Amino acid sequence: MDRQTIKILFLGDIVGKAGRLAVRDFLRTNKNDYNFVIANGENASHGFGLTQKNYNNLVDYGIDCITSGNHIWDKREIFDYISEADKLIRPFNYPENTPGKGYKIFDLQNGIKIGVINALGNVFMSYTDSPWVNVKHLIEELKKETPIVIMDFHAEATAEKICFGKYCSEAGLSAFFGTHTHIPTADEKIVNNMAYITDAGYCGTVDGVIGMEYETSLSRFLTYLPERFEVAEGSDVQINGAEVEIDTSTGYAVNIKRVFCVSNIKENEENES
Repeated sequence: MDRQTIKILFLGDIVGKAGRLAVRDFLRTNKNDYNFVIANGENASHGFGLTQKNYNNLVDYGIDCITSGNHIWDKREIFDYISEADKLIRPFNYPENTPGKGYKIFDLQNGIKIGVINALGNVFMSYTDSPWVNVKHLIEELKKETPIVIMDFHAEATAEKICFGKYCSEAGLSAFFGTHTHIPTADEKIVNNMAYITDAGYCGTVDGVIGMEYETSLSRFLTYLPERFEVAEGSDVQINGAEVEIDTSTGYAVNIKRVFCVSNIKENEENES
């Protein structure tokens, strides 16, 4: 019997308007190449948080699941809509009464189901519950409904990502994508039948410092004084991410490939901000 596989695209942190438009244009051309698209959207609204308007735009562009991280709460309106946003998840290791959900199972049109988990690291990050305590149990519970389970681990330290990824692979995770540092790593591989990359990078303006304006970033390093980061401007934008191919019967990853391209935003939309 021929092996049936699906192809999943994971896009790194979307930063500001430039990142949203870069994703919009990329998916206009490439959406049909993938069965399911996941993107981290916690920086999509001017670099900090996610407004409901921008959430709706990202869904309209063709993103099937939006993951997040520590910045998801930066726009206060998130509390008004996160519980009803059926394509948005936040890290599962926030306290139990936190609004929103930390994982979901998504149904594809062909009857295939995909479980997606979002988790937040502890090293050099704001304090949350430990992601280690319940993650294996959570993966095993989701695998009772589908063999395909994906993780976005939003964390700072590479060592924590590597170790946590291997730990999750022992429970049968299908794919593990690190996010948060905005710098794509070149360590994509298959570990225990799980696709792995330490960081998927970011989608946004090429100029600047991890998507933010160079001058304000420089000022903070030179003066050590607090200053609000501003999203870098420019028409040259990049797409960072990874695509994985997964066996639908076993949930095993059979291939992972980094995605990287640079393009020029040629059109804007009045309702984008």
